[in-house]
Amino acid sequence: MKTKNTLQTRREFLRTSMLGAAATWTLPVFLEKTFFALDAIAAKAVTQTATGKDGTILVVLQLAGGNDGLNTVVPYADDAYHRARPRLALPDDQILTIDHHVGLNPKLAGLKSLYEEGHLAIVQGVGYPNPNRSHFRSTEIWQTASDADRNETHGWLGRYFDNCCSGADPTIGVAIGEEMPQAFAAKNSTGITFSRPEQFRWRASASNTGHMSTEEIFFRQLNGFDEENTPAATDGASIGTLPGTSRSDLSTLDFLQRTALDAQLSSDKILAIARKYKSTIPYPQGQLAASLNIIARMIAGGLTTRVYYASHGGFDTHAGQFNTHGRLMTELNDTIAAFVADLKQQGNFERVLLITFSEFGRRVAENANGGTDHGTAAPMFVLGGRVKPGLFGKHPSLTELDHGDLKFNTDFRSVYGTVLDSWLNTPSQIVLGRKFPSLAIL
Repeated sequence: MKTKNTLQTRREFLRTSMLGAAATWTLPVFLEKTFFALDAIAAKAVTQTATGKDGTILVVLQLAGGNDGLNTVVPYADDAYHRARPRLALPDDQILTIDHHVGLNPKLAGLKSLYEEGHLAIVQGVGYPNPNRSHFRSTEIWQTASDADRNETHGWLGRYFDNCCSGADPTIGVAIGEEMPQAFAAKNSTGITFSRPEQFRWRASASNTGHMSTEEIFFRQLNGFDEENTPAATDGASIGTLPGTSRSDLSTLDFLQRTALDAQLSSDKILAIARKYKSTIPYPQGQLAASLNIIARMIAGGLTTRVYYASHGGFDTHAGQFNTHGRLMTELNDTIAAFVADLKQQGNFERVLLITFSEFGRRVAENANGGTDHGTAAPMFVLGGRVKPGLFGKHPSLTELDHGDLKFNTDFRSVYGTVLDSWLNTPSQIVLGRKFPSLAIL
C-alpha cells in the first residue's frame, strides 16, 4: 500500500512535472483534455474497465471505397445479374452457394466455412434513405449514424463512449491506422490510434543522451510499470494499476492522478503487449492482415479495449474491377480466416464480434471500363463465436431499381442498434437517438 508520503510525492510530481512541463511533452492523441478537465470528469464519474462486465469486444472493419456487394454476395440465379454484367458477372459454377438464389464470391471460402460452422450472419441490402454517392459524405453518414439530411459531429461509437464508458481507460477504443475515424469522435476525448504498436509511445521532454529523461524515468517508477508483468487476457486489470492499490482506495485527487497516469502509460502497455504476444498463426501479407494481427495481439495481451477499428481500402473499382475485386476478396477472406484462427487459439473467439461495412455498394450495371460506379445498398458481414448464422434481410431486386441503383431493404442503423443492445449491452436509443428494428443476428 502506498504511504501518505508516497502519495504526496505523486501529487507533487503531477503538479510540477505534468502540469509545468506539459508544453514540452509529446502527448498521444487521446490526451486532448487538460488536467483540470479530467478533474471535473473524475469528480462525477466512476471508472469502468474498458471491457465491461461481460468482457465482449467489437471489431469494426471498414471496406473503404465502396465495395461491390453484387460480386460479394452474388445473386447468381438472377438472369438480370448476368445481363447487367456481361464481363463482370461471376460464373455460376464457381459461386459458393448459400441457397438457391445467392452465394459468396469464390474467393471467400473461409467465410463460407464460418457460415457453415454457424459463425457468420450475412445482412443483405443494407443502406439508408436518400442515399448519398459521395465517398466523404456517405462515409460520414455511416460513421455518425446520422440521417442523410443531417450533419452530426460525433460518431456513433463516440456517443457510445460518452454515454456508457465515462471514466474508462483511454484504450477503450483503439483504431489501427494513421488517423482517428469519425466514428470515434466524442464529446469527451476517448480512444487512441496507431499503425504500429512499436512506434506508439509516450515520451517526456527529450534528453540529450537519447535515453529516457529524468521526468519519464520518475513517471514510470511512480506508476510501477513493468512490461514483464503484463496482465493475462482474462485479468481485466486497468492499465498501469499501482501495486497494492485499487481505485476504490483512492481519493478524488488520487483518482485524477490515476486517470492521467493511465493515459500516459497506455503507450507503454501497448508496447509491452506487442512485445510479449506473438501469434503462431500465419497471417497473409498486406495492411489489413497487419491491422488484424495487431488487434489479435492486443486482445491476447489483455488490453482492456471495448472497440477496435480497422480499414481495408481499394474498393473504388471504376475500372478493371474483375481482378482488383478478386484480390481484395482474397485479402479479406484470408485475413479474417487467420484472425479467427488466432482468436480461437487464444480462447477469445466467443468474446469477439466483427462487423464489416462499406460507405456504399456499386451500380448494378458494369461501365465501359470494366468496372462499376458508385451505387447504394450492399451487404454487411457479422461474424463471431456467438453470432446466429444465416441470411438476414431480403436481397434487393435487380430490376426494380432507383435510377440504376439497388433499393435498400435494411437500415444500417438496425445493425448498429442490434450490436449496441445485444453485444455492448447498451440501450441503442441513447446512442442512435431513436430505436431501429432489431435483427436476430445475436
